[in-house]
Amino acid sequence: MYRTHTCSELNASHVGQPVTLAGWVHRRRDHGGLIFIDLRDRYGLTQVVIDPSQEAVHGMAEDVRSEFVLQVTGSVRRRPEGSENKNMTTGEIELVVSEMKILNAAKTTPFEIDVPQDPNEELRLKYRYLDLRRERMKNNIVIRHKIVKSIRDYMDKHDFVEIETPILIKGTPEGSREYIVPSRLYPGRFFVLPQSPQQMKQLLMVAGMDRYFQIARCFRDEDQRGDRQPEFTQLDVEMSFVDAEDVMSLNEGLMIELVEKYVPHKKLLKKPFPRLTWKDAMSQYGSDKPDLRFDMKICDVSSLVAGCGFKVFADAVAHEGVVFALRVPGAAGFTRKQIDDLTELVKVYGAKGLAYIVMEEAGVKSPIAKFFTEDEMKKLVEATGAQTGDIVFFGADEFDIAATALGQVRLACGDTLGLRKSDELAFCWIYEFPLFEFSKEDKRLVSAHHPFTAPMAEDVAMLDSNPRAVRAKAYDLALNGSEIGGGSIRIHDAVEQAKIFQVLGISPEDCELRFGHMLHAFEYGAPPHGGIAWGIDRLVMIFRDEPNIREVMAFPKDSKAKDLMMGAPSELPKEQIDEMHIEIAKEEV
Repeated sequence: MYRTHTCSELNASHVGQPVTLAGWVHRRRDHGGLIFIDLRDRYGLTQVVIDPSQEAVHGMAEDVRSEFVLQVTGSVRRRPEGSENKNMTTGEIELVVSEMKILNAAKTTPFEIDVPQDPNEELRLKYRYLDLRRERMKNNIVIRHKIVKSIRDYMDKHDFVEIETPILIKGTPEGSREYIVPSRLYPGRFFVLPQSPQQMKQLLMVAGMDRYFQIARCFRDEDQRGDRQPEFTQLDVEMSFVDAEDVMSLNEGLMIELVEKYVPHKKLLKKPFPRLTWKDAMSQYGSDKPDLRFDMKICDVSSLVAGCGFKVFADAVAHEGVVFALRVPGAAGFTRKQIDDLTELVKVYGAKGLAYIVMEEAGVKSPIAKFFTEDEMKKLVEATGAQTGDIVFFGADEFDIAATALGQVRLACGDTLGLRKSDELAFCWIYEFPLFEFSKEDKRLVSAHHPFTAPMAEDVAMLDSNPRAVRAKAYDLALNGSEIGGGSIRIHDAVEQAKIFQVLGISPEDCELRFGHMLHAFEYGAPPHGGIAWGIDRLVMIFRDEPNIREVMAFPKDSKAKDLMMGAPSELPKEQIDEMHIEIAKEEV
């Protein structure tokens, strides 16, 4: 065998015992005779000592460098008094080497493995197998494994069955862009990689599986960002004979268990998790995934500024828009540049500008103060609860734009004032989302979640008359300003499902072509059912205080969806392209 113990196992109880270890050279120190090597494996470090009296071994150790792979045999002894290392689990002892084998030599690595600072990310991704040797990265992967194992144990305890669903499926264009896979056997026909197992898990409910889950791989051909990858992993859950409360309660119990087990050092702010309607979340926090670590709320002052002398506010209200206000306590000291930066920020989210008032000892100071009477300004200040030393920012526009813009100001101010603490966890459920939203790009209604989401029963009558007012039996789980999971109660009736497709402008012929398998299945006794999906990568990222999900994935793509390690995507031989019946169009010069 290559080893009798791992590099984290040895302690004072092993003193005097013969031991064989195997691992990588983490550090090598030559003390002018004695050579010390910190030997590393996945489990930890052990200091090994090579004495000059062991001539053959010592000569070999003189040639050893960082990241060489060694096998060493020797006797365990206590470290000399005063040289113990309390930062190592093996810090009481060291291994005096009598035999050594170099199992593999190593070139000089493109970056140092034993330093905590991150190398250039391009280098890290190109040499990911080296990056994963670093302590932080190794721990991320190990903790991720443990979290997934705990999820499996929890789901098994609650009578769920883990079922794998296909990776090659039929394309049913909806939501995100799909990855397309050409079929060799059927020229001109294609599979796609699933954005999620949504349709399969609903069909499993029709099949009577009752409680399904899967640690599912999902694929989306989207532009990349810090919390998004072209392939990602989600906890996928579906349950029969349930309502929204059943799904949320079960998942909340699992989340609390994971927090208590894997991040006990973080403070769980509220338990049970707060629940907000989508309307309240947007109106109060300017986000459908609000960060509740700090209690800075938006308020609606539309009624106070209707017909006021400030045209921006008055016009917004007159055209069925809103005027929202955000009081930022203690922000009167913000510099002009900070306010200008916030003004540029809201423009990214569609707002035309950012009005504000500063509460100074001498009274209100603001570029817009001249447009208000003393009484109007007094009422505005009272409505926002503003005190001396505060700033109040205003957003005036359509509901979504005004709310979202001020929501982003809220987050930016929270960062500036140090209110978004990484050692706090604030979960919340958001429910009663709109069933539909209007796509300005497509100039039509689209599903806010997906077309299988059930409408609220009391809103069904509005599907024809006012579909944008229809609420969905949908719910999202948010954590610290990020969406962690989302789900809904599904439509289980073929007639109701066909109605939703009709509202979405999908013809009966297109319904049959794209979703016929679902509609036919519902005709054979589909139970009421619902589910949820979590982003495992995103959850682990937040648990581990990492800046993006690439840090908790073994082999991620870069920010441009490229695999720098393997060089993908890559060209294929012409013979292989021809076999797939593909013709590549030449770009015009």
